[in-house]
Amino acid sequence: MKTDIEIAQEAVLEPIVRVAQRSGMTEDDLELYGKYKAKITDEYIESIQSKPDGKLILVTAINPTPAGEGKTTTSIGLAQAFGRMDKKAMLALREPSLGPCFGIKGGAAGGGYAQVVPMEDLNLHFTGDFHAITSANNLLAALLDNHIQQGNELGIDTRQIVWKRCLDMNDRVLRNVVVGLGNKMDGVVREDHFVITVASEIMAILCLASDMNDLKERLGKIVVAYNYAGEPVTAGDLQAVGAMAALLKDAMKPNLIQTLEHTPALVHGGPFANIAHGCNSVRATKTALKMADYVITEAGFGADLGAEKFFDIKCRMAGLKPDAVVLVATIRALKYNGGVPKTELSAENLEALQKGIVNLEKHIENLQKYGVPIVVTLNSFVTDTEAEIAFVQKFCEDRNCEFALSEVWEKGGEGGLELAGKVLRALETKPSDFHVLYEDTLSLNEKIETVAKEIYGANGVNYAPAASKQLKKLEELGFGNMPVCMAKTQYSLSDDPALLGRPDNFEITVREAYVSAGAGFVVVLTGAVMTMPGLPKKPAAYGIDVNEDGVITGLF
Repeated sequence: MKTDIEIAQEAVLEPIVRVAQRSGMTEDDLELYGKYKAKITDEYIESIQSKPDGKLILVTAINPTPAGEGKTTTSIGLAQAFGRMDKKAMLALREPSLGPCFGIKGGAAGGGYAQVVPMEDLNLHFTGDFHAITSANNLLAALLDNHIQQGNELGIDTRQIVWKRCLDMNDRVLRNVVVGLGNKMDGVVREDHFVITVASEIMAILCLASDMNDLKERLGKIVVAYNYAGEPVTAGDLQAVGAMAALLKDAMKPNLIQTLEHTPALVHGGPFANIAHGCNSVRATKTALKMADYVITEAGFGADLGAEKFFDIKCRMAGLKPDAVVLVATIRALKYNGGVPKTELSAENLEALQKGIVNLEKHIENLQKYGVPIVVTLNSFVTDTEAEIAFVQKFCEDRNCEFALSEVWEKGGEGGLELAGKVLRALETKPSDFHVLYEDTLSLNEKIETVAKEIYGANGVNYAPAASKQLKKLEELGFGNMPVCMAKTQYSLSDDPALLGRPDNFEITVREAYVSAGAGFVVVLTGAVMTMPGLPKKPAAYGIDVNEDGVITGLF
């Protein structure tokens, strides 16, 4: 059996100019990065604003397990299937974070015969967007420390600095560091911290900004610290906005690549969904909606994280109205939720499936609260049995969901035709009545408790004393009307990764809250979630190499 990277490297790619031409663009509308990737110009994006929007389809999933779910693979396969049906479709996906490619997660280019390519470029440096975000983030950090060193005219309290440096690498030793050691000219000694680039507020800002003016306005609002009077100090106060915007100028432009079947894909931005809002850029999504009749996008991790934030943060801010949701599950993952060890998932086990399908049930119930039609798809594995598939199908149809089997990993677009047909049927017969889960006027505590109870299924919320104090202060500073961005483990509906299935009789623990004023939301840290991942005992990096012909191996 061929690996994902072997399939990708054997593919015959079309020049990206040709892919663009079929989408109505000319070479002048592109900024080329070699033969197979390009950025779309600001001028072209501006020129299509009067066109009507296509249909917006979100792909989400049950909680991730070691068995795998295949959300991005399903998104790509669905878009390829639309192409085989002569439908004008386009993908709007996130860029992979570099760090996890060398850790445990691997890349995010799909899999099998449902991939976006060039896969190696996408998973490594791509067009440099993440490097630009890292540079802008760290320029702001450098300007902040320099301001303090040069006399601290703004009266910044060095014990209340909240801006962190970032790096797009899994590096746990950088989570908590001391800077300024050395002599007097080396800066003020203080504790500092690193987050992974995809958790940087600048990543969130880039993905939510509509244009350069909006980007600069958001950058100026970033709260970097508080002064001795407890008042916020912003990036605007540090005169950092213009230089940061200059670093981000090209990163603001969506990237165009293709699938293995030459379906166009806008791949742009990549905030994590367990520690950020988990969606590709608003700019790419809105551009795709002007260019295609059907736009398939995805949101990170399970529907309790990615879909909730797609709806309650991205759609709320951007005025997007999704037309359908595809909810991805696998029989293997459902059996894992039912208590079956990873080594025994290939054997038929209807009892475990019945026990674990409650995780899927909760996600269906959650998505129905947003008023958007749902299609449940099973990402097919050869070990799935007819009895298991029939059980899941009846379970979904009993809950008023369309159901389809997806074989896109093995067959590409052909394996997604059933799913594409069910999505089209849902679009035609079940109008979307999309609405957000909570109103802006609720307090931050009420918003947190709404998500915890309605989406996670918690009985209530426990607040650490520090978190209660932080939330109260954020309300007093005028940030209470913002949506909440919940940072939580992806592995469970609760904040305890060990609680699989559909946990009950639990409470969510909020340990910290801070404002991302430029992004426009309040981040709420629950449980033990980390904003800088570490590497496992045997990182994926051990298996990655490049041969004498320059061919990369081991990337997945």
